[in-house]
Amino acid sequence: MAMAINLARRNAAHALRRYSLSSSTSFISSRGFAADSYDENDVVVIGGGPGGYVAAIKAAQLGLKTTCIEKRGALGGTCLNVGCIPSKALLHSSHMYHEAKHKFANHGVKCESVEVDLAAMMAQKDKAVYNLTKGVETLFKKNKVNYVKGAGKFLSPTEISVDTIEGENTIVKGKNIIIATGSDVKGLPGVTIDEKRIVSSTGALSLTEIPKKLIVIGAGYIGLEMGSVWARLGTEVTVVEFAPQIVPTMDGEIRRQFQRVLEKQKMKFMLKTKVVSVDTSTDVVKLTLEPSAGGEQSILEADVVLVSAGRTPYTSGLGLDKIGVEMDKIGRIPVDRRFSTNVKGVYAIGDVIPGPMLAHRAEDDGIACAEFISGKEGHVDYDKVPGVVYTHPEVASVGKTEEQVKESGVAYRVGKFPMVGNSRAKSIDDAEGLVKVIAEKETDKILGVHIMSSNAGELIHEAALALTYDASSEDIARTCHAHPTLSEALKEAAMATYDKPINI
Repeated sequence: MAMAINLARRNAAHALRRYSLSSSTSFISSRGFAADSYDENDVVVIGGGPGGYVAAIKAAQLGLKTTCIEKRGALGGTCLNVGCIPSKALLHSSHMYHEAKHKFANHGVKCESVEVDLAAMMAQKDKAVYNLTKGVETLFKKNKVNYVKGAGKFLSPTEISVDTIEGENTIVKGKNIIIATGSDVKGLPGVTIDEKRIVSSTGALSLTEIPKKLIVIGAGYIGLEMGSVWARLGTEVTVVEFAPQIVPTMDGEIRRQFQRVLEKQKMKFMLKTKVVSVDTSTDVVKLTLEPSAGGEQSILEADVVLVSAGRTPYTSGLGLDKIGVEMDKIGRIPVDRRFSTNVKGVYAIGDVIPGPMLAHRAEDDGIACAEFISGKEGHVDYDKVPGVVYTHPEVASVGKTEEQVKESGVAYRVGKFPMVGNSRAKSIDDAEGLVKVIAEKETDKILGVHIMSSNAGELIHEAALALTYDASSEDIARTCHAHPTLSEALKEAAMATYDKPINI
Protein backbone atom coordinates (compact mmCIF):
# COMPACT_ATOMS: atom_id res chain seq x y z
CA MET A 1 0.00 0.00 0.00
CA ALA A 2 1.07 3.61 -0.59
CA MET A 3 1.38 4.39 3.14
CA ALA A 4 3.91 1.59 3.73
CA ILE A 5 5.96 2.48 0.67
CA ASN A 6 6.15 6.14 1.62
CA LEU A 7 6.98 5.34 5.24
CA ALA A 8 9.96 3.28 4.10
CA ARG A 9 11.05 6.06 1.76
CA ARG A 10 10.74 8.63 4.56
CA ASN A 11 12.81 6.50 6.98
CA ALA A 12 15.55 6.15 4.39
CA ALA A 13 15.55 9.90 3.81
CA HIS A 14 15.84 10.58 7.55
CA ALA A 15 18.80 8.19 7.82
CA LEU A 16 20.57 9.88 4.92
CA ARG A 17 19.87 13.32 6.37
CA ARG A 18 21.28 12.35 9.78
CA TYR A 19 24.45 11.07 8.09
CA SER A 20 24.86 14.18 5.94
CA LEU A 21 24.42 16.49 8.93
CA SER A 22 26.83 14.65 11.22
CA SER A 23 29.87 16.73 10.28
CA SER A 24 28.16 20.11 10.74
CA THR A 25 26.56 18.99 14.01
CA SER A 26 29.91 17.79 15.31
CA PHE A 27 31.46 21.15 14.48
CA ILE A 28 28.79 23.06 16.36
CA SER A 29 29.02 20.74 19.37
CA SER A 30 32.80 21.00 19.50
CA ARG A 31 32.91 24.78 19.44
CA GLY A 32 30.01 24.93 21.90
CA PHE A 33 27.61 27.80 22.39
CA ALA A 34 29.28 29.53 25.30
CA ALA A 35 28.64 33.25 25.16
CA ASP A 36 31.61 35.54 24.54
CA SER A 37 30.36 37.61 27.47
CA TYR A 38 27.89 37.05 30.26
CA ASP A 39 25.31 39.27 28.53
CA GLU A 40 25.45 37.56 25.14
CA ASN A 41 22.81 35.02 24.20
CA ASP A 42 22.97 32.31 21.60
CA VAL A 43 19.41 33.23 20.55
CA VAL A 44 17.27 36.33 21.13
CA VAL A 45 13.63 36.18 20.09
CA ILE A 46 11.71 39.42 19.55
CA GLY A 47 8.04 38.63 20.18
CA GLY A 48 6.42 36.22 22.61
CA GLY A 49 3.49 35.01 20.50
CA PRO A 50 2.94 31.42 19.29
CA GLY A 51 5.96 31.57 16.98
CA GLY A 52 8.22 33.48 19.34
CA TYR A 53 7.63 31.68 22.60
CA VAL A 54 7.79 28.26 20.92
CA ALA A 55 11.06 29.23 19.18
CA ALA A 56 12.51 30.40 22.51
CA ILE A 57 11.54 27.22 24.35
CA LYS A 58 12.82 24.98 21.55
CA ALA A 59 16.12 26.87 21.37
CA ALA A 60 16.57 26.48 25.12
CA GLN A 61 15.72 22.77 24.91
CA LEU A 62 18.47 22.45 22.31
CA GLY A 63 20.99 23.83 24.79
CA LEU A 64 21.12 27.43 23.55
CA LYS A 65 21.17 30.37 25.95
CA THR A 66 17.95 32.15 25.01
CA THR A 67 16.15 35.41 25.78
CA CYS A 68 12.64 36.35 24.63
CA ILE A 69 11.56 40.00 24.41
CA GLU A 70 7.82 40.78 24.55
CA LYS A 71 6.37 44.26 24.85
CA ARG A 72 2.81 43.28 25.82
CA GLY A 73 3.80 42.23 29.32
CA ALA A 74 1.94 38.95 28.79
CA LEU A 75 3.17 36.07 26.66
CA GLY A 76 1.12 34.38 23.93
CA GLY A 77 0.86 37.26 21.48
CA THR A 78 -2.32 38.22 19.65
CA CYS A 79 -3.43 34.58 19.51
CA LEU A 80 -3.54 33.94 23.23
CA ASN A 81 -4.42 37.44 24.47
CA VAL A 82 -6.83 38.93 21.91
CA GLY A 83 -7.25 36.33 19.16
CA CYS A 84 -7.50 32.54 18.90
CA ILE A 85 -8.01 31.72 22.57
CA PRO A 86 -10.53 34.35 23.73
CA SER A 87 -12.52 33.99 20.50
CA LYS A 88 -12.80 30.23 20.98
CA ALA A 89 -13.93 30.79 24.57
CA LEU A 90 -16.74 33.06 23.36
CA LEU A 91 -17.59 30.78 20.46
CA HIS A 92 -18.04 27.89 22.89
CA SER A 93 -20.01 29.93 25.46
CA SER A 94 -22.33 31.41 22.83
CA HIS A 95 -22.84 27.96 21.28
CA MET A 96 -23.84 26.56 24.69
CA TYR A 97 -26.39 29.36 25.06
CA HIS A 98 -27.75 28.77 21.56
CA GLU A 99 -28.02 25.02 22.16
CA ALA A 100 -29.78 25.54 25.48
CA LYS A 101 -32.26 27.91 23.88
CA HIS A 102 -32.93 26.03 20.65
CA LYS A 103 -31.83 22.38 20.98
CA PHE A 104 -32.02 21.19 24.60
CA ALA A 105 -35.76 20.56 24.49
CA ASN A 106 -35.27 18.12 21.61
CA HIS A 107 -33.10 16.04 23.93
CA GLY A 108 -35.58 16.12 26.79
CA VAL A 109 -33.81 18.89 28.71
CA LYS A 110 -36.27 21.67 29.48
CA CYS A 111 -35.21 25.07 30.77
CA GLU A 112 -37.75 27.52 32.18
CA SER A 113 -35.65 30.51 31.18
CA VAL A 114 -32.29 30.87 29.46
CA GLU A 115 -30.54 34.21 29.77
CA VAL A 116 -27.17 35.62 28.86
CA ASP A 117 -24.93 37.01 31.60
CA LEU A 118 -22.46 38.77 29.32
CA ALA A 119 -20.21 39.88 32.18
CA ALA A 120 -19.87 36.29 33.42
CA MET A 121 -19.23 35.08 29.87
CA MET A 122 -16.45 37.64 29.45
CA ALA A 123 -15.02 36.74 32.86
CA GLN A 124 -14.75 33.08 31.87
CA LYS A 125 -12.95 34.12 28.69
CA ASP A 126 -10.56 36.40 30.62
CA LYS A 127 -9.81 33.66 33.15
CA ALA A 128 -8.85 31.26 30.37
CA VAL A 129 -6.54 33.86 28.83
CA TYR A 130 -4.90 34.70 32.17
CA ASN A 131 -4.26 31.08 33.09
CA LEU A 132 -2.77 30.28 29.69
CA THR A 133 -0.47 33.33 29.60
CA LYS A 134 0.80 32.48 33.07
CA GLY A 135 1.25 28.92 31.87
CA VAL A 136 3.63 30.09 29.15
CA GLU A 137 5.64 32.04 31.75
CA THR A 138 5.91 28.82 33.74
CA LEU A 139 7.21 27.04 30.64
CA PHE A 140 9.86 29.76 30.25
CA LYS A 141 11.03 29.19 33.82
CA LYS A 142 11.01 25.42 33.37
CA ASN A 143 13.14 25.67 30.24
CA LYS A 144 15.36 28.49 31.56
CA VAL A 145 14.34 31.06 28.96
CA ASN A 146 15.15 34.61 30.04
CA TYR A 147 12.06 36.83 29.67
CA VAL A 148 12.41 40.58 29.10
CA LYS A 149 9.22 42.64 29.16
CA GLY A 150 9.55 45.57 26.81
CA ALA A 151 9.71 46.83 23.21
CA GLY A 152 12.85 45.89 21.32
CA LYS A 153 14.55 47.50 18.33
CA PHE A 154 17.76 46.70 16.51
CA LEU A 155 20.93 48.67 17.23
CA SER A 156 22.94 46.19 15.16
CA PRO A 157 22.43 42.63 13.87
CA THR A 158 23.53 41.36 17.30
CA GLU A 159 22.20 44.04 19.67
CA ILE A 160 18.64 44.87 20.69
CA SER A 161 17.72 47.97 22.65
CA VAL A 162 14.73 47.29 24.92
CA ASP A 163 12.51 49.95 26.48
CA THR A 164 11.12 47.94 29.37
CA ILE A 165 7.58 48.26 30.69
CA GLU A 166 9.14 49.57 33.93
CA GLY A 167 10.42 52.62 32.02
CA GLU A 168 14.05 51.59 31.85
CA ASN A 169 16.32 50.72 28.94
CA THR A 170 18.54 47.67 28.54
CA ILE A 171 20.66 46.17 25.79
CA VAL A 172 20.20 42.49 24.93
CA LYS A 173 22.93 40.86 22.86
CA GLY A 174 22.60 37.72 20.77
CA LYS A 175 24.51 35.76 18.16
CA ASN A 176 21.24 34.91 16.43
CA ILE A 177 18.12 37.10 16.44
CA ILE A 178 14.67 35.78 15.52
CA ILE A 179 12.01 38.31 14.50
CA ALA A 180 8.63 36.93 15.62
CA THR A 181 6.54 40.07 16.04
CA GLY A 182 3.43 38.71 14.35
CA SER A 183 0.78 40.81 12.66
CA ASP A 184 -1.67 43.60 13.34
CA VAL A 185 -5.19 44.44 12.22
CA LYS A 186 -5.36 45.76 8.66
CA GLY A 187 -7.26 49.02 8.60
CA LEU A 188 -9.50 50.46 5.91
CA PRO A 189 -9.04 53.92 4.35
CA GLY A 190 -11.31 56.46 6.04
CA VAL A 191 -12.36 54.07 8.83
CA THR A 192 -11.05 54.90 12.30
CA ILE A 193 -11.12 52.04 14.79
CA ASP A 194 -11.97 53.27 18.30
CA GLU A 195 -12.64 49.79 19.79
CA LYS A 196 -16.03 51.01 21.04
CA ARG A 197 -18.39 51.47 18.11
CA ILE A 198 -15.94 50.71 15.30
CA VAL A 199 -13.96 47.75 16.53
CA SER A 200 -11.30 45.32 15.43
CA SER A 201 -11.42 41.71 16.54
CA THR A 202 -9.85 42.92 19.81
CA GLY A 203 -12.80 45.18 20.57
CA ALA A 204 -15.32 42.60 19.39
CA LEU A 205 -14.01 40.27 22.10
CA SER A 206 -14.71 42.78 24.86
CA LEU A 207 -18.07 44.40 24.12
CA THR A 208 -19.93 45.29 27.33
CA GLU A 209 -23.40 45.02 25.76
CA ILE A 210 -24.96 42.76 23.15
CA PRO A 211 -25.49 45.02 20.12
CA LYS A 212 -28.84 44.98 18.36
CA LYS A 213 -27.15 45.30 14.99
CA LEU A 214 -23.60 44.43 13.99
CA ILE A 215 -21.96 45.00 10.62
CA VAL A 216 -18.91 42.87 9.85
CA ILE A 217 -16.64 44.27 7.14
CA GLY A 218 -14.86 41.25 5.67
CA ALA A 219 -16.06 37.66 5.22
CA GLY A 220 -12.89 35.87 6.23
CA TYR A 221 -12.22 33.47 9.11
CA ILE A 222 -12.17 36.10 11.86
CA GLY A 223 -15.19 38.06 10.68
CA LEU A 224 -17.39 34.97 10.35
CA GLU A 225 -16.33 33.61 13.75
CA MET A 226 -17.01 36.86 15.58
CA GLY A 227 -20.21 37.39 13.63
CA SER A 228 -21.32 33.92 14.76
CA VAL A 229 -20.67 34.73 18.42
CA TRP A 230 -22.92 37.77 18.43
CA ALA A 231 -25.56 36.27 16.11
CA ARG A 232 -26.05 33.42 18.60
CA LEU A 233 -26.53 35.94 21.38
CA GLY A 234 -29.31 37.68 19.46
CA THR A 235 -27.55 40.32 17.37
CA GLU A 236 -28.69 41.00 13.81
CA VAL A 237 -25.47 40.44 11.84
CA THR A 238 -24.76 41.66 8.31
CA VAL A 239 -21.48 40.77 6.62
CA VAL A 240 -20.20 43.16 3.95
CA GLU A 241 -17.59 41.70 1.59
CA PHE A 242 -15.85 43.32 -1.39
CA ALA A 243 -15.22 39.96 -3.12
CA PRO A 244 -17.94 37.90 -4.82
CA GLN A 245 -17.67 35.10 -2.23
CA ILE A 246 -16.93 34.48 1.44
CA VAL A 247 -13.58 32.98 2.54
CA PRO A 248 -11.99 33.08 -0.94
CA THR A 249 -9.32 30.51 -0.03
CA MET A 250 -11.92 27.85 0.75
CA ASP A 251 -12.94 25.06 -1.65
CA GLY A 252 -15.79 26.45 -3.76
CA GLU A 253 -18.29 23.65 -3.16
CA ILE A 254 -17.72 23.73 0.59
CA ARG A 255 -17.87 27.52 0.62
CA ARG A 256 -21.28 27.62 -1.03
CA GLN A 257 -22.74 25.11 1.41
CA PHE A 258 -21.09 26.93 4.32
CA GLN A 259 -22.70 30.23 3.34
CA ARG A 260 -26.12 28.59 3.13
CA VAL A 261 -25.67 27.20 6.65
CA LEU A 262 -24.71 30.63 8.00
CA GLU A 263 -27.71 32.18 6.28
CA LYS A 264 -29.94 29.58 7.98
CA GLN A 265 -28.43 30.90 11.22
CA LYS A 266 -29.80 34.33 10.21
CA MET A 267 -26.50 35.93 9.18
CA LYS A 268 -26.95 38.23 6.18
CA PHE A 269 -24.41 38.73 3.41
CA MET A 270 -23.78 41.65 1.08
CA LEU A 271 -21.16 40.40 -1.39
CA LYS A 272 -19.45 42.39 -4.13
CA THR A 273 -19.98 45.46 -1.94
CA LYS A 274 -17.50 48.09 -0.82
CA VAL A 275 -17.55 50.57 2.04
CA VAL A 276 -17.42 54.15 0.75
CA SER A 277 -17.58 56.04 4.05
CA VAL A 278 -18.47 55.73 7.74
CA ASP A 279 -20.47 58.27 9.75
CA THR A 280 -20.30 58.13 13.56
CA SER A 281 -21.84 61.53 14.27
CA THR A 282 -25.13 60.10 15.57
CA ASP A 283 -26.18 57.37 18.02
CA VAL A 284 -25.86 54.75 15.26
CA VAL A 285 -22.98 54.08 12.90
CA LYS A 286 -23.92 54.68 9.27
CA LEU A 287 -22.03 53.00 6.46
CA THR A 288 -22.32 54.25 2.90
CA LEU A 289 -22.02 51.27 0.57
CA GLU A 290 -21.90 50.73 -3.16
CA PRO A 291 -21.32 47.77 -5.49
CA SER A 292 -17.62 46.84 -5.87
CA ALA A 293 -17.84 47.59 -9.58
CA GLY A 294 -19.51 50.94 -8.91
CA GLY A 295 -23.17 51.92 -8.93
CA GLU A 296 -25.95 53.21 -6.73
CA GLN A 297 -25.05 53.86 -3.11
CA SER A 298 -26.98 52.73 -0.05
CA ILE A 299 -26.88 53.34 3.71
CA LEU A 300 -26.56 50.57 6.30
CA GLU A 301 -26.87 51.28 10.02
CA ALA A 302 -25.58 49.40 13.06
CA ASP A 303 -24.73 49.83 16.72
CA VAL A 304 -21.27 48.33 16.20
CA VAL A 305 -19.08 47.83 13.13
CA LEU A 306 -16.38 45.14 13.14
CA VAL A 307 -13.49 45.80 10.75
CA SER A 308 -12.18 42.38 9.74
CA ALA A 309 -10.39 43.02 6.47
CA GLY A 310 -7.35 40.88 7.22
CA ARG A 311 -4.04 41.36 8.98
CA THR A 312 -0.71 42.94 8.09
CA PRO A 313 2.84 42.06 9.23
CA TYR A 314 3.89 43.99 12.34
CA THR A 315 7.44 45.31 11.98
CA SER A 316 6.95 48.93 13.04
CA GLY A 317 9.60 50.31 15.37
CA LEU A 318 11.97 47.36 15.03
CA GLY A 319 14.65 49.38 13.23
CA LEU A 320 14.91 46.89 10.40
CA ASP A 321 15.98 49.63 8.00
CA LYS A 322 18.89 50.45 10.29
CA ILE A 323 20.45 47.02 9.85
CA GLY A 324 19.35 46.60 6.23
CA VAL A 325 16.70 43.85 6.53
CA GLU A 326 14.82 43.69 3.24
CA MET A 327 11.00 43.71 3.06
CA ASP A 328 8.62 43.15 0.17
CA LYS A 329 6.03 45.62 -1.08
CA ILE A 330 3.41 44.53 1.48
CA GLY A 331 5.74 44.63 4.46
CA ARG A 332 6.72 40.97 4.75
CA ILE A 333 10.30 39.87 5.36
CA PRO A 334 11.62 37.49 2.66
CA VAL A 335 13.52 34.50 4.09
CA ASP A 336 15.19 31.38 2.74
CA ARG A 337 14.28 27.80 3.70
CA ARG A 338 16.25 28.21 6.93
CA PHE A 339 14.25 31.36 7.86
CA SER A 340 17.35 33.52 7.33
CA THR A 341 16.84 37.10 6.21
CA ASN A 342 19.33 38.86 3.96
CA VAL A 343 21.23 39.95 7.10
CA LYS A 344 23.51 37.27 8.55
CA GLY A 345 22.36 36.01 11.94
CA VAL A 346 18.90 37.60 11.67
CA TYR A 347 15.93 35.27 11.16
CA ALA A 348 12.18 35.80 10.81
CA ILE A 349 9.18 33.52 11.35
CA GLY A 350 5.38 33.55 11.50
CA ASP A 351 3.16 36.33 10.26
CA VAL A 352 6.05 38.66 9.33
CA ILE A 353 7.13 36.34 6.48
CA PRO A 354 5.23 35.00 3.44
CA GLY A 355 2.86 32.10 4.12
CA PRO A 356 -0.45 31.46 5.87
CA MET A 357 -1.03 33.77 8.84
CA LEU A 358 -1.89 31.03 11.33
CA ALA A 359 -0.71 30.48 14.90
CA HIS A 360 0.05 26.78 14.41
CA ARG A 361 2.11 27.52 11.31
CA ALA A 362 4.09 30.12 13.34
CA GLU A 363 4.71 27.51 16.05
CA ASP A 364 6.14 25.09 13.49
CA ASP A 365 8.25 27.92 12.03
CA GLY A 366 9.64 28.57 15.51
CA ILE A 367 10.62 24.95 16.08
CA ALA A 368 12.23 24.60 12.65
CA CYS A 369 14.10 27.91 12.95
CA ALA A 370 15.55 26.95 16.34
CA GLU A 371 16.58 23.59 14.92
CA PHE A 372 18.37 25.24 12.00
CA ILE A 373 20.20 27.64 14.33
CA SER A 374 21.35 24.73 16.52
CA GLY A 375 22.77 22.90 13.52
CA LYS A 376 19.93 20.45 13.05
CA GLU A 377 17.49 20.16 10.16
CA GLY A 378 14.05 21.76 10.38
CA HIS A 379 11.07 21.52 8.07
CA VAL A 380 7.63 23.11 7.56
CA ASP A 381 5.48 22.28 4.52
CA TYR A 382 3.16 25.24 3.94
CA ASP A 383 1.13 23.20 1.44
CA LYS A 384 0.02 20.90 4.27
CA VAL A 385 -0.95 23.40 6.97
CA PRO A 386 -4.58 22.86 8.03
CA GLY A 387 -6.96 25.78 8.31
CA VAL A 388 -10.13 25.89 10.42
CA VAL A 389 -13.12 28.22 10.69
CA TYR A 390 -14.45 27.69 14.23
CA THR A 391 -18.11 28.42 13.55
CA HIS A 392 -20.78 25.75 13.98
CA PRO A 393 -20.48 23.64 11.99
CA GLU A 394 -16.73 24.11 11.72
CA VAL A 395 -14.99 24.08 8.35
CA ALA A 396 -11.51 22.55 8.15
CA SER A 397 -9.26 22.04 5.15
CA VAL A 398 -5.79 20.78 4.31
CA GLY A 399 -4.09 20.53 0.94
CA LYS A 400 -5.47 21.81 -2.34
CA THR A 401 -8.98 22.92 -3.22
CA GLU A 402 -10.71 21.41 -6.23
CA GLU A 403 -10.21 24.70 -8.07
CA GLN A 404 -6.45 24.56 -7.46
CA VAL A 405 -6.21 20.94 -8.60
CA LYS A 406 -8.24 21.68 -11.71
CA GLU A 407 -6.01 24.67 -12.54
CA SER A 408 -2.89 22.50 -12.17
CA GLY A 409 -4.13 20.23 -14.97
CA VAL A 410 -3.76 17.04 -12.90
CA ALA A 411 -6.45 14.41 -13.54
CA TYR A 412 -8.27 13.80 -10.27
CA ARG A 413 -11.19 12.09 -8.57
CA VAL A 414 -13.48 13.42 -5.84
CA GLY A 415 -15.20 11.44 -3.11
CA LYS A 416 -17.85 12.98 -0.87
CA PHE A 417 -19.84 11.81 2.10
CA PRO A 418 -22.63 13.81 3.79
CA MET A 419 -22.71 13.95 7.58
CA VAL A 420 -26.39 12.97 7.42
CA GLY A 421 -25.13 9.47 6.59
CA ASN A 422 -22.92 9.34 9.69
CA SER A 423 -24.51 7.46 12.60
CA ARG A 424 -22.78 9.48 15.33
CA ALA A 425 -23.83 12.79 13.78
CA LYS A 426 -27.41 11.56 13.43
CA SER A 427 -27.54 10.17 16.97
CA ILE A 428 -26.60 13.54 18.49
CA ASP A 429 -28.81 15.50 16.07
CA ASP A 430 -25.87 17.42 14.61
CA ALA A 431 -25.56 16.20 11.03
CA GLU A 432 -24.97 19.41 9.04
CA GLY A 433 -22.12 19.22 6.53
CA LEU A 434 -19.99 16.85 4.49
CA VAL A 435 -16.48 15.49 3.91
CA LYS A 436 -14.78 15.92 0.55
CA VAL A 437 -11.61 14.09 -0.54
CA ILE A 438 -9.65 14.97 -3.68
CA ALA A 439 -7.12 12.44 -5.02
CA GLU A 440 -4.90 12.10 -8.07
CA LYS A 441 -6.65 9.85 -10.56
CA GLU A 442 -3.62 7.79 -11.64
CA THR A 443 -1.97 7.19 -8.25
CA ASP A 444 -4.86 7.79 -5.80
CA LYS A 445 -2.54 10.11 -3.83
CA ILE A 446 -4.61 12.47 -1.68
CA LEU A 447 -4.33 16.08 -2.81
CA GLY A 448 -6.80 17.81 -0.50
CA VAL A 449 -9.42 17.15 2.16
CA HIS A 450 -12.24 19.52 3.17
CA ILE A 451 -14.62 18.94 6.05
CA MET A 452 -17.68 20.86 7.19
CA SER A 453 -19.08 19.34 10.36
CA SER A 454 -19.17 19.52 14.10
CA ASN A 455 -15.58 19.15 15.36
CA ALA A 456 -14.12 19.41 11.86
CA GLY A 457 -11.07 21.07 13.40
CA GLU A 458 -10.33 17.85 15.26
CA LEU A 459 -11.12 15.54 12.35
CA ILE A 460 -8.81 17.28 9.86
CA HIS A 461 -5.57 16.05 11.39
CA GLU A 462 -6.00 12.49 10.15
CA ALA A 463 -6.08 14.03 6.68
CA ALA A 464 -3.07 16.24 7.43
CA LEU A 465 -1.07 13.18 8.47
CA ALA A 466 -2.21 11.35 5.35
CA LEU A 467 -1.02 14.20 3.12
CA THR A 468 2.29 14.41 4.99
CA TYR A 469 3.00 10.76 4.20
CA ASP A 470 1.63 10.95 0.63
CA ALA A 471 -1.12 8.48 1.52
CA SER A 472 -3.80 7.38 -0.90
CA SER A 473 -7.54 7.56 -0.35
CA GLU A 474 -7.47 3.76 -0.17
CA ASP A 475 -5.03 3.98 2.76
CA ILE A 476 -7.59 5.92 4.78
CA ALA A 477 -10.47 3.77 3.58
CA ARG A 478 -8.74 0.57 4.69
CA THR A 479 -7.81 1.99 8.11
CA CYS A 480 -10.25 0.73 10.76
CA HIS A 481 -12.19 3.61 12.34
CA ALA A 482 -14.03 3.24 15.65
CA HIS A 483 -17.80 3.13 15.46
CA PRO A 484 -19.77 5.26 16.00
CA THR A 485 -17.53 8.30 15.44
CA LEU A 486 -17.65 11.39 13.27
CA SER A 487 -14.30 10.31 11.81
CA GLU A 488 -16.05 7.49 9.95
CA ALA A 489 -17.32 10.17 7.56
CA LEU A 490 -13.75 10.72 6.40
CA LYS A 491 -13.31 6.99 5.87
CA GLU A 492 -16.54 6.87 3.83
CA ALA A 493 -15.46 9.87 1.72
CA ALA A 494 -12.14 8.13 1.08
CA MET A 495 -14.05 4.98 0.03
CA ALA A 496 -16.13 7.11 -2.31
CA THR A 497 -12.94 8.47 -3.86
CA TYR A 498 -11.38 5.21 -5.02
CA ASP A 499 -14.44 2.94 -4.93
CA LYS A 500 -17.90 3.31 -3.35
CA PRO A 501 -19.08 4.28 0.14
CA ILE A 502 -21.18 1.92 2.26
CA ASN A 503 -23.58 4.09 4.25
CA ILE A 504 -25.06 6.35 1.61
